[in-house]
Amino acid sequence: MKKEWGKNMVILGAGESGVGAALLGKQKGYRVFVSDAGQIQAHYQKELEDSAIDFESGKHTTDKILQANFILKSPGIPDTIPVIKQAIDHDIPVISEIEFAAWYSNASIVAITGSNGKTTTTHLTYHIFKRAGYDVAMAGNMGISFARKLLNRDYKIFILELSSFQLDGIKLFKPDVAVLLNITPDHLDRYQNDMTAYTESKFRIALNQNQKDFFIYSADDQQTLDYLKVHKMKAQCMAFSINKDKQTDAWLDHENIFIQFNKNIFKMPLKELTLQGKHNVYNTMAAGIVSRIYEIRKDMVRESMQDFKGLPHRLESVATIGNVRFINDSKATNVNSTWYALESADAPVVWIAGGINKGNDYESLKTLVSQKVKAIVCLGLDNRHLHEAFSNRVDLLMNTQSMSEAVRMAFDLAERGDIVLLSPACASFDLFENYEDRGDQFKEQVIQL
Repeated sequence: MKKEWGKNMVILGAGESGVGAALLGKQKGYRVFVSDAGQIQAHYQKELEDSAIDFESGKHTTDKILQANFILKSPGIPDTIPVIKQAIDHDIPVISEIEFAAWYSNASIVAITGSNGKTTTTHLTYHIFKRAGYDVAMAGNMGISFARKLLNRDYKIFILELSSFQLDGIKLFKPDVAVLLNITPDHLDRYQNDMTAYTESKFRIALNQNQKDFFIYSADDQQTLDYLKVHKMKAQCMAFSINKDKQTDAWLDHENIFIQFNKNIFKMPLKELTLQGKHNVYNTMAAGIVSRIYEIRKDMVRESMQDFKGLPHRLESVATIGNVRFINDSKATNVNSTWYALESADAPVVWIAGGINKGNDYESLKTLVSQKVKAIVCLGLDNRHLHEAFSNRVDLLMNTQSMSEAVRMAFDLAERGDIVLLSPACASFDLFENYEDRGDQFKEQVIQL
């Protein structure tokens, strides 16, 4: 699977994926140079120094970068920066860390992508495999990079969460099982506000699959269905749906999930799942199909779905104070994630929203906001888009620029029995390091009330 381009490797970006790839590259005998236009975090800088890897911080030295046989680009770096354009003009291949790491793994790979739910689905799938005793590792878009996981050893199975940015940089990468949960508008600023380009990026997960592989998708996702009407998949396709009348491999009927594989049917009552909510039905069905493909026993799948714990920052219950419930959904960085959060609310909502707008279209939220939201606390440097979308839907829209101010204001606006919901529908980088930092600050401020 490895591509031979030479041993001179340049890595742009010194975050988790970049440094993980640098360490793996050094181990495999490459001459590695790491360049980051921003300031490299101290612990990553120390790792590079300890491994005697050449690097620069706060700049890109173009002449040195363009000496590369190939360039590995971190996911957060767009293709439009000058040095990438110059590399492409010089016919220097540009790849992602996922592509590079896959050259050095013989594992069976389950790759999971989607605009929403991929982190939960990845963790649930890993939980099922680990509980069943498989030699399995989890990596990718969250936590530890694929490349770093390979530094000590390979595994029999990798469960990878992949973003569209990571998929944009693959050449030969081929998962044995690819899962595409959904495609809704997200990161459109990176795709020139072109939904077709974003859809094509997501479908790259199946780019190199063949007839021995599996492609799992939602039969309820219109964007996915529209693409499949005109593009034939090479892999064996398996679909899931909450509509029992659709001919799919997993479906919902009378409060039970059914999963069929090789004419063998698995049944699971919704009430026994630890993950509740419509969106988690989809996530659970996807993980269940993967588990059945790998022939994990039904009882093991059932027990794993019953004892799986939800993730931090995803509809996470924080506390109830003065009979007001506080819910941390900081991981909702796009409109569709927030739609699920509002849809699941069973009481009036004071909604904390805002951040960096990624080309958001709030149209799908407007009816839910009218029905469920009593006030919006805007948390961002620029809240104009929220005011434009919802000023005629709620009576109160308040502007804040710190989490302490937002939490206090939301609590003051809430009444007994209400929900204060942090579900930003936006990226976090205007005021916070990342969505985890945003969620952690929310929880800290709630506890201080």
